[in-house]
Amino acid sequence: MKNEEFKKDKKIILFEADGNLKFSKTILQDYHTHIFCHRGSASFNFKDNPFTCKTGEFVFWFAESQLGNLQFSKNFKATILCIDKDFLNDNMPDQSWSIDAMLHSREHPVLYLNDKQDKQKVLCNFRLLHDKFQESEHRFYEAALKLQMQMFLLEMWHTFANEYERRKRTLQSGTLYERFLHLVQVNCMNEREVQYYALQLHITAKYLNYICKQNSGVSASEWIQRYTRERLIVLLQNKHLNIAEIADEMTFSSRSFFTRYVKKIFGVTPSEYRNRLG
Repeated sequence: MKNEEFKKDKKIILFEADGNLKFSKTILQDYHTHIFCHRGSASFNFKDNPFTCKTGEFVFWFAESQLGNLQFSKNFKATILCIDKDFLNDNMPDQSWSIDAMLHSREHPVLYLNDKQDKQKVLCNFRLLHDKFQESEHRFYEAALKLQMQMFLLEMWHTFANEYERRKRTLQSGTLYERFLHLVQVNCMNEREVQYYALQLHITAKYLNYICKQNSGVSASEWIQRYTRERLIVLLQNKHLNIAEIADEMTFSSRSFFTRYVKKIFGVTPSEYRNRLG
């Protein structure tokens, strides 16, 4: 795919790639990238962790992801779908799954397809979205394209639902540290104090911090803030929610307290953060 074909006015880009694939800075910065690997392999660093995608596997990168050392095998062959980040974010279905799926993808960019039928569903989903984007003469083009974007997301979440649930079960039945991470994922919208999680695990807050430090080098409060931050990003990107509604959904006692919390995490107020998104 030639870089000149990547035009910013293109909301949806679908193409076939080989081992000579190179992503432009524009694509990595402005587009969410979906890769289905037909043959060969792709290796990359994601948040400084190494990952490999092999035949029959699926990769998802958010725009502006911390990516590095992208390499493709000589026999690499893949179908790649790039979606303008603003277009996808503006048409996110209002589902709790959106947060679960996005949080999962921010930590686990490689997903596994269990059978041939699922692989065909993913590729069909790619084509349906791209075909709708190209159907610019449609009388209700904008509305139809937005609905197709939502259908795309719902179908992808459905296809990978078992993967999300499997990882959740692993965390639920794991060590104290893994159980803590699961509890934070489930409850950080409403519970942001270390003491709450320590009580759920029947240990002291001091011991919970010790466990977290031993396993990850990160304190319990930092983990809580990380997961809360990811949820804030998703909610603030949802233009259908106003600031007061987000504060209520996250059970902050007042909008001013919510504003101070957001400023502590992002360095700017919720309104300023949204203005940056454009």
